[in-house]
Amino acid sequence: MATTPLTRDPADRRHRSPRARRAFRAKLRQRPTISWESSALLLILATAAVLYTWGIDRAGVHPYYSAAVRSMAANWHAFVFGGLDPSGSITVDKIPGALWPQALSVKLFGPHNWAVVLPQVLEGVLAVWVLHRIVRAWAGPLAGLLAALVLTLTPVTVALDRHNIPDTLLVLLLVLAAGSLQKAVSTGRLLPLLACGAWVGLAFQTKMLQAWLVLPVFAMVYLLAAPGSWLNRAWRALLAGVTALVVSCSWLLLVWATPAADRPYIDATTNNNPFTLVFGYNGLSRFGDDPHALGAVAGTAASRTTENTGWTMLVNQSVGPQIAWLLPLAVLALALGVAWRAGQPRTDGPRTGFLLWGGWLTVHVVVFSNSNGNHGYYTTVLAPAIAALTGGGIALFWAEYDAGGRRRAALPAAIGLTALWAAVIEGPHSEFAPWLLPVVLMLGLCGTVGLWTRGPRTTRRAVHSALAASLASILLAPAVWSASCLVPRYAGSPMSPLAGPVGPGYRQTHHHRVKIPRFPLNEPSARDTALLRYLSAHRSGEKYLLATQAAYGAEPLLRATSQPMLVMGGFTGLTPYPTARGLSDLVSTRQLRYALLTTRRPSTPASAWVKTSCTPIPPSAYGRTSKGSLTLYDCARRGN
Repeated sequence: MATTPLTRDPADRRHRSPRARRAFRAKLRQRPTISWESSALLLILATAAVLYTWGIDRAGVHPYYSAAVRSMAANWHAFVFGGLDPSGSITVDKIPGALWPQALSVKLFGPHNWAVVLPQVLEGVLAVWVLHRIVRAWAGPLAGLLAALVLTLTPVTVALDRHNIPDTLLVLLLVLAAGSLQKAVSTGRLLPLLACGAWVGLAFQTKMLQAWLVLPVFAMVYLLAAPGSWLNRAWRALLAGVTALVVSCSWLLLVWATPAADRPYIDATTNNNPFTLVFGYNGLSRFGDDPHALGAVAGTAASRTTENTGWTMLVNQSVGPQIAWLLPLAVLALALGVAWRAGQPRTDGPRTGFLLWGGWLTVHVVVFSNSNGNHGYYTTVLAPAIAALTGGGIALFWAEYDAGGRRRAALPAAIGLTALWAAVIEGPHSEFAPWLLPVVLMLGLCGTVGLWTRGPRTTRRAVHSALAASLASILLAPAVWSASCLVPRYAGSPMSPLAGPVGPGYRQTHHHRVKIPRFPLNEPSARDTALLRYLSAHRSGEKYLLATQAAYGAEPLLRATSQPMLVMGGFTGLTPYPTARGLSDLVSTRQLRYALLTTRRPSTPASAWVKTSCTPIPPSAYGRTSKGSLTLYDCARRGN
């Protein structure tokens, strides 16, 4: 059959005239290609993915949270209410929002440590991408890329994203809230503002009251910079606040409205009230002198013993290397970014961005400095603000430097200040990487001098080289500390993740290295395996495999199996559940036979009842050579 124009392949060059071929080649040249910005962003995201996932198969997980995650993955009732064991007898001592993605991952991929950590990795990479979009819309492509890179290379963020602490999800949700607020301010639309409130409410599900710290800043920024009349702005801000409150309290209201018999007991409370858990145990008792605020149990003393408190906490030897490398640069960017925009209209976008991220940084610094004690990894919530201020500040300083004038000195001054500050932070840890500080100072000197001495004959290439040296000087130290997390020795403790040679995860005595525990799921120790075999072999239809005194004794068993266990006293062992009478009834109705008590937790009425009413079992019967701190009791005679 002869080929006609209607049946020709349009892509067949044989049937094109020379003119059509030239047009076709021109069209090919006009096709969109990946820009330098997209390539740089992809490289940054790839770097974040590598830093967060490298060695994920050997990841360590928090022993308490991972035990709850496996239980929540095994039972939907425990999943919804945050049950510590699969039967959902008692909750974890926090709102379970941050554990839901981890439990879903374990349910999908099985009980593996990497499955627990995988959601953290995704949340961390997504936070980098979202922050880039937000800062780019505010201060341009250079600022967006720098903010994304700084967040990626923040040491405490890398350490945290490789474990399963709730703060990673908190950071992502608050960054999303900041993006919605920025959109609401720039467009004047109500929907993004309500979305901001919803994101804050979801963040509340991960870290409770800490999520609300940004609300005064968000309200101030909106009232100050959003378009419209003052009354209209106030009314809309109120609607957003109500949205944040409703979403924040959604889980609390669900639990409060559910009859106590149909849900787990609320841990850390003496009154089984979810509001006590949030506003008492995890709220007022941490900021006041009353450990029993609103009916809470006295369980927050551990956080009060940390040295991370006071106005110097961000620059001490443990916390400083985690978060404070770019702190002076961020503060300088905030001060000059606001001062240089004086006289601009109320709705000025650049100034609004500096106020937003500067307020975020300021309010957290004030609260952390005045609380009763903080884990070092809490400071990861400062990372987006420092990253955004750094990106926005460098972009502003570069624009002023390029334009000439008196303000051009801000860029080399900021670089020099940051390089000198690195000496303060790195000084106490000079043995960690002896070459690091000299290289940082050399790069800082080259960059500062190169930028400061720019003259009429200085080429553009020389200026860009000086800028590159400057950026390398301020990013090299946090990058090295972040990369140290890839080495198991510096990966941080699963219970308090910190990067580098600091924190509880790093131990070295006379050059003897101590192995950091991983707390693996589904891999019980030989001792726990023997105990589980004994309990399973002697179980005769009881609901609970055993009861344990506090979570301490239950955690390794809950990580190893999905069998129901009664965790007496919850996380601290002080929660009055079950009562001695309730425990006696469980034994009498043959729902419970064995109890495991520990000498590492204070005695309670329930544990005292076990000691007086049940018979201790010889340790050799369940595979132990000595009693140690744990004693197994048989309460079967009480049940007969």
